[in-house]
Amino acid sequence: MDDEEWVLVQRSTEKDWWNPSLMEDINGESSKPLKVTFSGPAKHWTDAIPIGNGRLGAMIWGGVALENLQLNEDTLWTGIPGDYTNPNAPAALSEVRKLVDNGQYAEATTGAEKLSGNQSDVYRLLGDIKLEFDDSHLKYDEKTYKRELDLDTATARVKYSVADIKYTREHFASNRNQVMVTKISASKQGSVSFTVFLDSKMSHHSYVEGENQIIMEASCPGNRYAQKLNENDSPQGIQFTAILDLQVSEARGVVRVLEDSKLRVEGSDWAVLLLVSSSSFDGPFTKPVDSKKNPTSASLSALNFRKAPRVFQENASLTRNELVPFQSDLSFKGSEDVKVSTAERVKAFQTDEDPSLVELLFQYGRYLLISCSRPGTQVANLQGIWNKDLTPPWDGAQHLNINLQMNYWPALSCNLKECQEPLFEYISSLSISGSKTAKVNYEAKGWVAHQVSDLWAKTSPDAGQALWALWPMGGAWLCTHLWEHYTYTKDRDFLREKAYPLLEGCASFLLDWLIEGPGGYLETNPSTSPEHMFIDPDGKPASVSYSSTMDMSIIKEVFSAIVSAAKILGRNEDELVQRVLEALPRLLPTKIARDGSVMEWAQDFQDPEVSHRHVSHLFGLFPGHTITVEKTPDLCKAAANTLNKRGEDGPGWSTMWKAALWARLHNSEHAYRMVKHLFVLVDPENEGNYEGGLYSNLFTAHPPFQIDANFGFPAAIAEMLVQSTAEDLYLLPALPQDKWANGCVKGLKARGKLTVNICWKEGDLREVGLWSNEQNSFKRLHYRGITVKANLSLGRAYTFNRLLKCIKTQPLPSAASC
Repeated sequence: MDDEEWVLVQRSTEKDWWNPSLMEDINGESSKPLKVTFSGPAKHWTDAIPIGNGRLGAMIWGGVALENLQLNEDTLWTGIPGDYTNPNAPAALSEVRKLVDNGQYAEATTGAEKLSGNQSDVYRLLGDIKLEFDDSHLKYDEKTYKRELDLDTATARVKYSVADIKYTREHFASNRNQVMVTKISASKQGSVSFTVFLDSKMSHHSYVEGENQIIMEASCPGNRYAQKLNENDSPQGIQFTAILDLQVSEARGVVRVLEDSKLRVEGSDWAVLLLVSSSSFDGPFTKPVDSKKNPTSASLSALNFRKAPRVFQENASLTRNELVPFQSDLSFKGSEDVKVSTAERVKAFQTDEDPSLVELLFQYGRYLLISCSRPGTQVANLQGIWNKDLTPPWDGAQHLNINLQMNYWPALSCNLKECQEPLFEYISSLSISGSKTAKVNYEAKGWVAHQVSDLWAKTSPDAGQALWALWPMGGAWLCTHLWEHYTYTKDRDFLREKAYPLLEGCASFLLDWLIEGPGGYLETNPSTSPEHMFIDPDGKPASVSYSSTMDMSIIKEVFSAIVSAAKILGRNEDELVQRVLEALPRLLPTKIARDGSVMEWAQDFQDPEVSHRHVSHLFGLFPGHTITVEKTPDLCKAAANTLNKRGEDGPGWSTMWKAALWARLHNSEHAYRMVKHLFVLVDPENEGNYEGGLYSNLFTAHPPFQIDANFGFPAAIAEMLVQSTAEDLYLLPALPQDKWANGCVKGLKARGKLTVNICWKEGDLREVGLWSNEQNSFKRLHYRGITVKANLSLGRAYTFNRLLKCIKTQPLPSAASC
């Protein structure tokens, strides 16, 4: 390589090699810390602060005289392992297919309800840590009150003053030690006094053990319809235990037992509360009654082994040495007022459009994924891990027709690949259940999963209308995440041992699911476009037809993935791969409707709800790859027409999907409009009046709260800044130059084991830094019509000056190769 084209940076580590001068300029202009701040205690659950270690979570309310730490644990669900098969389904399937073939779509929609199964089970809650302080705390100085979540340290803090005494509470959840920690301290010795106990909406028994521990033993119902376990019922469901351990200062402070279930602290300098929890859940295929796990013994062992050393004795501040282990910095120039609450900043965004708030929400999404999905935990559900209800909205279940997938959209591009491990383990479990569902329900090989699942890896259709229940593409969509993981990481062991077997099973089912249709095409029948209806030619509302665009798009993506994977693993000649290669050209192509939009169904049916929240028929554009600006310009134009037709309104996840879609079209104006559309402060007392938006704690709203848009947000921002294929890297493809005129991003990931760092000023690219973890990686770098070819070496860092020289010398816009 020519020295004039590159500057090779001799650094030994990826993390620290890139420190451009412009990054310092941007950080100097925007010194606002990454904190979610509040002006008072929480009045609603969506005002509380979420913390989590992947498995164990809490919502910190920040009350003064009365404090509540609402707790969750990711294995607490109703139910037991289920039988997700229906021996009557094949006959019903044959009947529905005949109705579809005859064009009787409304009748097929009704008949398809015979294919539905049982409802999923329900995510439950653990309970609460209740703290009661002296009445003097009722007279706290409201002007001194401060509550915040510090994203840099993953620590929640509450501070306030009573007379001349300053009180501080600090909370964090340790992944390494599997414990939740709270420290309460005061500026005056001997001023910490309170009562603490555990409570729960679940059936439970709480008692004090020894002098400083509260143990709560509880049960989940073995049936989703049972709100609580009756005293006379045998415990069929998951059993769980929480233990609260209390430490106080040695110099002064007394702990007393109250009512056999409460602890009272009096006159201490500080107090530290350690919360551990375990359950009897032993995997999705083991009945709780057969589990060998004893949650009380496991919790005691965890506490004894992981109890924090008494390093807190003289420290007013809780020193946390376990910072989040993932790096990705995004900096914009923005306002510097740090005294305004985050809720007020959200309110003001429609007028001030503060880019530092975009930065905060980006990092908050990464924080939440780290906090609810770590190696060894359960997959993030519809609310991550945070839930206050016995029956949360939509059961808190995993929904496989966009929501679960969106939860993991930022994992690769935003440098959080470790957070995907629970997803891959979950897909493995689905493949086991799903092989039985495929065999019995559809007389097919391989495995299948439908729209709604749960802790028990449910794979059968949900109960109810075909509109949402009959959608056998959920597992196939999830399989695209396996291939994406490989394209980013180039992990051949993962591809061979984990991804390829799951792709094989998925492709086997899809090949059997496809049937010969008119014109020689292979079709899916029955088929729906998730949760959306159409008007059939007879003027009747229907949802079941054949070969929806989303079906075909997902199948193309899976088939292309297994063909590519087989080539890498030397399995091109496998019979399955040959069948896939024969089927690929026979899949129905994506069509353009009469009005210039992408057709959602195989026929150009009338759409009774053009502004429907789902944009399923644009899967091929994002997150898929069959519609691209370079290769399918006509379909991209149709996709833009589709997005304009759908409009900007919709729940939070829909807003973020649209933002990512506009970014893939390299349309910065519309992508930014969708970003801005999310910044509406939702009133939790009147949330039914909103579509999408943010609560005061930055949880995203459907409404009600649904966490997927919190994850869709950083993914969409990443798409606006960097896009990639195996060979191509697009820099600032959808940057809103007038809104984010100056900024830097460090640590984004691109396909091909590549780390991307960029800075821009006055809307123009100024500095580029690349770090390659692959030997001799070839890339074409694209920026505003300019293309530069590059070969990158393993473990080398480069600042790319050649591209910048091209920008200065080429007339823009241009289609130049430099």
